[in-house]
Amino acid sequence: MSLLQGRTAVITGGAQGLGRAIAERFVAEGARVVIGDVDLAAATQTAAELGDGVATAVRCDVTSEEEMEALVAAATERFGSLDVMVNNAGVLRDATMRKMTLDDFRLVLDTHVQGTWLGTRAAAAVMREAGSGSIVNMSSISGKVGNLGQTNYSAAKAGIVGLTKAAAKEVAHVGVRVNAIQPGLIRTAMIEGMRADILEQRMKDIPMGRFGEPAEVASVATFLASDLSSYMTGTVLEVTGGRHM
Repeated sequence: MSLLQGRTAVITGGAQGLGRAIAERFVAEGARVVIGDVDLAAATQTAAELGDGVATAVRCDVTSEEEMEALVAAATERFGSLDVMVNNAGVLRDATMRKMTLDDFRLVLDTHVQGTWLGTRAAAAVMREAGSGSIVNMSSISGKVGNLGQTNYSAAKAGIVGLTKAAAKEVAHVGVRVNAIQPGLIRTAMIEGMRADILEQRMKDIPMGRFGEPAEVASVATFLASDLSSYMTGTVLEVTGGRHM
């Protein structure tokens, strides 16, 4: 039997990139998915490509309490349950501290930390009633080591680790698991847009000698969403090719 057969998952930022890769893998493993994204047109297209009856799209700004609660409610209304929540949505506003605006610092913190907290809280409220569920929060290796020009992003991704561990302790007794993933350099549109000399330098820091693929992050998300990780909560799994060991 497929790993997620009959389960329903909500994925924020699911219209493209890592979110879409996770949605594709979840559907392949038998899940039904709700694609939450601020870009409704892109989310609708992704849901249509995943297949009628197994995917639906909902416009969602993850910084909005009302929209996050509506996103979670859409899972139970459309598919009858909520078994997996993936808090993946994020933004970048890179700049050195000297040049970074307060608005850009707040936007990144609000999207990643507040968005993840809202998603975790809304999902856990539903899951505790069912007595089971898996929440997967997307951190980053930048939250472990810090990156030049990313004081906002690194702070946010580190915050998600602390949030994950604290939430895991709060809901473990009701059968809900909360874990996090820290991807490294994954081949997404963001990476492909970087300068060649910067990519070459960063490649030298990766023992495996290559960038990761979105599908490889999706595999780890699938593991955490499934019963294969049934005795794991509050953990942080690095998907980095060995970078920053």
